[in-house]
Amino acid sequence: MDIAIARTFLEVVKTGSFVAAAESLHISQTAVSARIRVLEEQLERPVFVRNKAGARLTAAGERFYGFAATLVQVWETARGTVALPPGRAGMVTLGAELSLWSPLLKHWLLWMRRACPDIAVRTVIETAERLMAQVAEGAIDAAVLYGAPRRPGLVAELLFEERLVLARTTAPAAEEDPVGIDWGEDFSASLRAAFPDRPNPAVSVSYGPLALDYILAVGGSGYFREGFIRPHLEVGRLEIVPNSPAFAYPAYLVSSEKTDPAMLPRLREGLRFAAGERP
Repeated sequence: MDIAIARTFLEVVKTGSFVAAAESLHISQTAVSARIRVLEEQLERPVFVRNKAGARLTAAGERFYGFAATLVQVWETARGTVALPPGRAGMVTLGAELSLWSPLLKHWLLWMRRACPDIAVRTVIETAERLMAQVAEGAIDAAVLYGAPRRPGLVAELLFEERLVLARTTAPAAEEDPVGIDWGEDFSASLRAAFPDRPNPAVSVSYGPLALDYILAVGGSGYFREGFIRPHLEVGRLEIVPNSPAFAYPAYLVSSEKTDPAMLPRLREGLRFAAGERP
């Protein structure tokens, strides 16, 4: 079977529609439909029921799902093994959320270079949802995520725990307007409980470093990872708002039950080292 067909099938399952799958895979909806049609011809069974709401699996599709995920995983493993660079005995692929790449992945890459010079490395920066899907599919070995939700077939291990603290600029002309930052549903719920009368912010940013650049330029406040803003706290550009609540923000190593068990100890060791190197 064409691996692209299996990937397309899995993407339709994940997104719930042919249109969304086409957007995610960067192909046309016609191409998605053609691939699924070929799959159904090969299986001699329909795998999706299409309607205005999207697409849902048939009984045959449900049975095929596990095989599709295994096909993709086996292909990725085979491709990585066969295509190893010269002098490398294996390959590891690690994913991370955008807000975690710097400096965590940088320190991890340096650790891998020193401690595992015979291992080829590939890193992927994606959204949490997409990374979990790739781990489940076997496309990547593991991912580092904040607040990883539980999923069947995935294992989440606590790597380290940060604090989200309310910080403000200290410049004389600083504004007091808070900037909203998307740190996930758990944080949003905790923030609402701590500040039930807090109005919606005039400016909201989904990426912490961008929000930090913004308040450093115009003044204001917001919740940030304490380790990330420590250099600004130390030089006095920022200060933690007195008596403000702080919130736990744990990071997890997410792997699949199908991930090579020989690779996990190296991943844990390197990432915990990298976490200790974080500012």
